[in-house]
Amino acid sequence: MSSDNLPGVPPSGAGEQTPEPIARTGMFGATGTGDTSGYGRMVVRRAPRLSSARPYGSYFDDVADALEPSFGDAIERVVVDRDEVTFHVARERLVDVMRHLRDDPALRFELSLGVSGVHYPHETGDELHAVYHLCSITHNRRIRVEVACPDSDRHIPSTVSVYPTHDWHERETYDFFGIIFDGHPALTRIEMPDDWEGHPQRKDYPLGGIPVEYRGAETPAPDQRRSYA
Repeated sequence: MSSDNLPGVPPSGAGEQTPEPIARTGMFGATGTGDTSGYGRMVVRRAPRLSSARPYGSYFDDVADALEPSFGDAIERVVVDRDEVTFHVARERLVDVMRHLRDDPALRFELSLGVSGVHYPHETGDELHAVYHLCSITHNRRIRVEVACPDSDRHIPSTVSVYPTHDWHERETYDFFGIIFDGHPALTRIEMPDDWEGHPQRKDYPLGGIPVEYRGAETPAPDQRRSYA
């Protein structure tokens, strides 16, 4: 007989806290709208981790130790989540920090895997973020560097002088999010037409109303697509 059926014995798992479920809305198959684009104001019931305390674990402390003597004032916070580390850096010191990450023998993040953007409309004063994904081939390590700027002052220093491949990545981030990378050699759109209005990956960019034609076929605008739910 299972202990779950014995009198006076609580069922297995009794008293254990069940993690709060993650609720998502607006993904593919969304009901109530024609939006099948995958956004539709997705909601995730999980508060983001704002910062982490030492020890960070893994090699993350070694990276922090190599940065802090010269750039302790530039590192606004460190976040460790899901065994990944993100160093949030003041935008005024970004280029110096990136050059140090590349050149310091204890760090040697000689490879950048790209630049991406994020738009957080609710973060007043830090609405736009640029995220840099760095890899050390020498030490087999990966980190992220993240920089924020307000929507009212969408300027972040360009890092093309440190990682030349950021030329196209920064253009794409500008194109889709509107972040202006000061010092970029030719900051122009790279995906959208030159006369396109707005930046289509911002969360305040309207969905719908613009059908897309490609190789003779026309894809309806998001608000006109059929939902298969």
